[in-house]
Amino acid sequence: MSFLRRIIPPQGFRISSRPFKSFKLPGESLDESTSPSLIHGIHVFYCPDEVGIVAKLSECIASRGGNILSADVFVPENKNVFYSRSEFVFDPAKWLQGQMEEDFLKISRMFNAISSVVRVPSLDPKHKIAILASKQDHCLVDLLHGWQDGRLPVQITSVISNHDRPLNTHVNRFLERHGIPYHCLRTTRTDKREKEILDLVEDTDFLVLARYMQILSGNFLRSYGKDIINIHHGLLPSFKGGHPAKQAFDAGVKLIGATSHFVTEELDAGPIIEQMVERVSHRDNLQTFVQKSMDLEKQCLSKAIKSYCELRVLPYEDKKTVFC
Repeated sequence: MSFLRRIIPPQGFRISSRPFKSFKLPGESLDESTSPSLIHGIHVFYCPDEVGIVAKLSECIASRGGNILSADVFVPENKNVFYSRSEFVFDPAKWLQGQMEEDFLKISRMFNAISSVVRVPSLDPKHKIAILASKQDHCLVDLLHGWQDGRLPVQITSVISNHDRPLNTHVNRFLERHGIPYHCLRTTRTDKREKEILDLVEDTDFLVLARYMQILSGNFLRSYGKDIINIHHGLLPSFKGGHPAKQAFDAGVKLIGATSHFVTEELDAGPIIEQMVERVSHRDNLQTFVQKSMDLEKQCLSKAIKSYCELRVLPYEDKKTVFC
């Protein structure tokens, strides 16, 4: 999964209007709703741009009896590069995963691809994540329920917090009931327990900061080497420090929001994955104001994680992302 952050695409991306055609074999129905044998695949491709890439990708899928459901092509202006994300259905009995990887590898070699990633959600292992949280647990609880309901395609390997939680809390009971390890690592100004955290998250695909109120050091980010997704309220940078919601409420703001982004060494300035906003008014009191802000944070973080797992978050320049 770190593929999405390792690649630094050229500047000036635009979304191309190049169409993809859907294919099917003569006499076969490839309607996913009426063909239970068909399953879903995702392919992301990045290579130097040249004539024939779209045709070869389409031919590759169609020749194995697959059908392209949707495709996005990104072609930067004045740059010789090509980037695509395709979704397709196929019969796994007719197109084995090993053969699929070999087929896409041939195209990669043909076009000197920088990267080619194929994912079959129903067959591939779910992304393993660890969740870091502090005293506020609204985002953590929402992620746990999303995981339980199957809305988030992840495997939660552990929950780590710098805040003491009594064992009789609803969160701890949930974790114990589902066998999710919980680690309380109290931090101080001089000891952020980063070495211990690194040991606990070594086997994860990415990390989620669910209102984790600690700043991760540059050394931690380099040592972990994979993506970290953060969420914070959309009141920054105007309302910093303690009680930002009350500051914003007292200032009479009319629009609040939440931002989910990748973590970088620059505080709260990593590439943005998702943002959500909602209007507030004089009819809101401080309680409803805060609740609306918390609801936005939960929704925004959950959508960002789901999009990331579906390979929808594409790198764009150094500090941006493209969502498709």
